[in-house]
Amino acid sequence: QVQLVESGGDLVQAGGSLRLSCAASGNIFSINVGWYRQAPGKQRELVANISSTWRRDYADSVKGRFTIYKDNAKKTVFLQMNSLKPEDTGVYYCNRMSDYGIPLASWGQGTQVTVSS
Repeated sequence: QVQLVESGGDLVQAGGSLRLSCAASGNIFSINVGWYRQAPGKQRELVANISSTWRRDYADSVKGRFTIYKDNAKKTVFLQMNSLKPEDTGVYYCNRMSDYGIPLASWGQGTQVTVSS
């Protein structure tokens, strides 16, 4: 089973940018990967996902601001986050997904993103 580890979170001002990385222990060309976030006091939500065939989907709240992409050679899935807002604050996780959007692995530690106003 491919294991995924998140990194890249930081404290950033509103309007700023961050790029999160999801490094895999094995090949990612045949798996679907999602980026999720959990804000304080809220449930974890899917914000972006990329399929094995490069289909990409986004939550309405991040469309036009976030971009998910992958580098198969580096075995890494990235989440480029621009025009960050305070409501983007949370712990961000990546996970393998089924074709129906179901997370397939246990959750890692995630990476903290804090956007100050």
